[in-house]
Amino acid sequence: MMNSSLPLSVVLISFNEEQNIGRTLEAVKEISSEIVVVDSHSTDNTVKIAEGYGAKVFTEDWKGHVAQKNSALEKCSCEWILSLDCDELPEPELVESIKHVVEKPTSDGYMLNRRTFYMGKFLKYSWQPDWKLRLFRKDSSPKWGGYDPHDKLSINGSVEKIDNGDLLHYSYKDIYDHYQRLVKYSKLAAQSYFDDGKRFSYGAVLTKPLFAFVKKYFIKLGFMDGFAGFAVALSSFIYVYLKYLFLKEIQEKENG
Repeated sequence: MMNSSLPLSVVLISFNEEQNIGRTLEAVKEISSEIVVVDSHSTDNTVKIAEGYGAKVFTEDWKGHVAQKNSALEKCSCEWILSLDCDELPEPELVESIKHVVEKPTSDGYMLNRRTFYMGKFLKYSWQPDWKLRLFRKDSSPKWGGYDPHDKLSINGSVEKIDNGDLLHYSYKDIYDHYQRLVKYSKLAAQSYFDDGKRFSYGAVLTKPLFAFVKKYFIKLGFMDGFAGFAVALSSFIYVYLKYLFLKEIQEKENG
């Protein structure tokens, strides 16, 4: 249960996250005055676990990543908000850093660096750095934007980075889980592209997947992560390639 005097709301959205959510809430329970969870009809023990930590749980139909997270923000009542995903775990050092900046803030928002656990280890180069704006004042007009599933938070005010401690990201259970989500998210991204007026081109489908691989493996030094770095770069190639294939399919269906 929460016993913190820190004016901090921790907010999450969830669906069937019983394997993750308890670990996340355990890490932040001592600094949270309020935990808000917006759940989209989980069929496992997600809600029960969240309520065990004193969370205010709201059950809502799934509206997409951006809309769901904005709905969750509206339900927070504390001066500061920490937005987390259920598969993210702040290191003890990061928890202490969060406590420090909330007690003695020098900005309106703070970015946290997220490190992903993949193929048995935390990657040092692939998907790095991965700065995410996650800690912010409620009165800074926070709003999630971007496009599903790649949401992005914006606020009105100054932003700094927290260098001490990482946000550990246990994103994928295994390779099968990774590629299931890769296909799903590439299709969602293609739909978002289409809705924003972007259209398929042969130039894009021929060049952008290759650039995605080169960027991840060479420019971002993914090769330093060994085979895991190669796997990440190749998955980026496949993701971008599928995104444009789905975009072409959506266009053709729209045109009859």
